[in-house]
Amino acid sequence: MKRILLSCFLFLFAFMLKAQDACLNDIVNTLKERISLAGYAQVGYTYENTNEKNTNTFDIKRVIFMARGKITDKWSCYFMYSFANTGKILEAYTEYKFLPELTARIGQFKTMYTIENPMSPCFVELINCYSQSVNYLAGINGSDPLYGSNSGRDMGILIYGNLFKKLISYNLAVMNGQGINLKDKNNQKDIVGSLMVNPMKWLSVGGSFIKGKGCAIATSSINPDITVGENYTRNRWSAGATIQTKPISLRTEYLAGKDGHVKSDGYYATASVHILPKFDIVISYDYLNKNKSIADKQNNYITGVQWWFYPKCRIQAQYTYCDSHKGGHSNLLQTQLQVRF
Repeated sequence: MKRILLSCFLFLFAFMLKAQDACLNDIVNTLKERISLAGYAQVGYTYENTNEKNTNTFDIKRVIFMARGKITDKWSCYFMYSFANTGKILEAYTEYKFLPELTARIGQFKTMYTIENPMSPCFVELINCYSQSVNYLAGINGSDPLYGSNSGRDMGILIYGNLFKKLISYNLAVMNGQGINLKDKNNQKDIVGSLMVNPMKWLSVGGSFIKGKGCAIATSSINPDITVGENYTRNRWSAGATIQTKPISLRTEYLAGKDGHVKSDGYYATASVHILPKFDIVISYDYLNKNKSIADKQNNYITGVQWWFYPKCRIQAQYTYCDSHKGGHSNLLQTQLQVRF
């Protein structure tokens, strides 16, 4: 009898181990299918000569971690965190695909203003990433003190999709207008929209806009009439085009904004000449006028190279000549290594 009981116990124990192992495998396989992780780092060296003053430094541009979870075939969530400088949440949202032409997203994410802002720094050709006008008008790097440094992101709800077999791509959002990781500081919301028409596989043309009111978080010498905590009109629009061919990629855009009574505008054109399968020559012209009434403008002329030595990994070297109407001239030499998994 004891032998029978012992045999039954051993059989039951073995069965439980096998069941647990199968269950664990199912969980692991499910996680592999439904959760994807990614990340990248951009590190480099910068030398700058401004008004006969030289500075140079090794620096960390970005260290980013990303996770996407597939809850169902139509419902997903996304999370992005920056480890560089002071760590912060960049994006956190969930979205549901109602139709092939309609997806709704709620949370914190990129503002769909301009062609450049929604692009990942992993694929933007310039080491400084975005053009002056995009950085300023989309609130990316803090060059607009009234809005602050918000990585071109905000909180809100978005609907987007493609129509007529991807002939038209659209985005329409209602957002706080205050930036990332902050509650809205006024009762007005920003309306953000973009529309791109893709008449050919290699050509896209379109525009975008922001209409709303901001709440100033600091003062600005460009717009001294707006005080901290004051609500002010903050409108933007842009129009541009992209060309993607085997020999060359080109992106160009005109942007304009109005903050209170101050008008600003900018323009950029960035081209990548693909001279070898993994080697590009990069050329860019970048113009920004922060206040058209006092001509506070700057022109940047950029040239460089990039080598994609591994998928999504590259080495870059660039020279920038900065011609500022009020700040004189400066020279900027940069190198950058990008690795991504």
